Amino acid sequence: MAEENRTLWIRDPLDCADRGAAGGVVVDGTRILEKVPAGGRPSRPPQEIIDASSHVLLPGLVNTHHHFYQTLTRAYSPALNKELFPWLTTLYDVWAHLDEEQLALASELAMVELLMSGCTTVADHHYVFSGALEGAIDRQVETAQRLGVRAALTRGSMSVGRDEGGLPPQSVVQDEQTIVDDSQRLIRRYHQRGDGAMVTIALAPCSPFSVSRELMRESAHLAQAEDVRLHTHLAETEDETAYCQELFGMRPLDYLEDSGWLSNRTWLAHGIHFNDDEIARLGRAGTGIAHCPSSNMVLGSGLCRTLELEAAGAPVGLAVDGSASADHSNLAEEMRQAMLLGRLRYSPSQVTHEAVIRWATQGSARCLGREDIGGLEPGQQADLALFKLDELRFSGAENPLAALLLCGASRADRVMVAGRWRVTDGLPCDLDLDQLMARHDSAARRLRNAL
Repeated sequence: MAEENRTLWIRDPLDCADRGAAGGVVVDGTRILEKVPAGGRPSRPPQEIIDASSHVLLPGLVNTHHHFYQTLTRAYSPALNKELFPWLTTLYDVWAHLDEEQLALASELAMVELLMSGCTTVADHHYVFSGALEGAIDRQVETAQRLGVRAALTRGSMSVGRDEGGLPPQSVVQDEQTIVDDSQRLIRRYHQRGDGAMVTIALAPCSPFSVSRELMRESAHLAQAEDVRLHTHLAETEDETAYCQELFGMRPLDYLEDSGWLSNRTWLAHGIHFNDDEIARLGRAGTGIAHCPSSNMVLGSGLCRTLELEAAGAPVGLAVDGSASADHSNLAEEMRQAMLLGRLRYSPSQVTHEAVIRWATQGSARCLGREDIGGLEPGQQADLALFKLDELRFSGAENPLAALLLCGASRADRVMVAGRWRVTDGLPCDLDLDQLMARHDSAARRLRNAL
């Protein structure tokens, strides 16, 4: 563990995402003090050295979109083999029975799974609130603090239920004032600012088909007044486009702009069905896109135009999305999916392993409005992921960095968050995984049996 005023040299990694740190990095407290070039040594002797010659070194991966609670409904038979809208209507009736104990267990398991995959910043979009879930975000904050992960938590919401033509049941719909009041409470209680923030809060109405226009606009006003970020699902399917055109008389991005959301304060989940003009507008605004390749494939939603978005100026990050569509919370595996799916639209020379690692680190950090994470530059946070290539799948690999994606890395050997080791020897520190899985599985069965 890197302690305050005690420098640690992570020395001579087998390979590194940053060629300027081929000789490793020096950590001082919570920050990176120095990058060491290949064959070099730190400018000052460190107090501690870790031999990283069997590890590939990456900045900590940054996840930009998830639904932690959905780990309780993975591979759920009634929802299998469906597109987004029927998939949602099937599962909403299950999720309406969530309680805080189930949500806390689901959040813990999702965060641990992400952490073990090399992810140091976990983002979640929680929008299911019933009488039994009023303190959902509070429970997530507590869990993130106990695990020591960096968390970007979004106060989601749904205000338009089936009675008003929306998709969710009325039992999880809240009135606008309740949503705004709780959003303001969470921001003022938990949102941290500046470099090194461990918990941030954003405002995240679920989607155009589950909230009112008034709530979208009020969320934009509150986000500006409190200086926090905005997040929602947008342009995920053609059904959503048709819905917006029928209900609002405009396409999803026009609706977003009309609601005051088209800015660099916003990042969007999926962002698949944009035309050329819309991509240019997103780029000019600096609006980010959380690319969710596995979920997009499972639900047959389409192919995100990642390279055009990035070229236009829109930050592109990577996300696992909810575990009821992607069915995992593993950002290392998601990198491989992003590379393979990207090569169906673009050439292999364009969607390289380096490009995808950039999406999962620097691009994701930009989506979250962070400059202090996602890289290995001096002064940035000491968030690091170290992978070993000691499994059968890696045997014979010549390029260690490329092997992480091409051969399918799924578990980091060591993970550091803010200068503290949170995963060692492939396992989370101070946590009984078997006990967590048993409690989580019991909660999942109890949720299913509530129907």
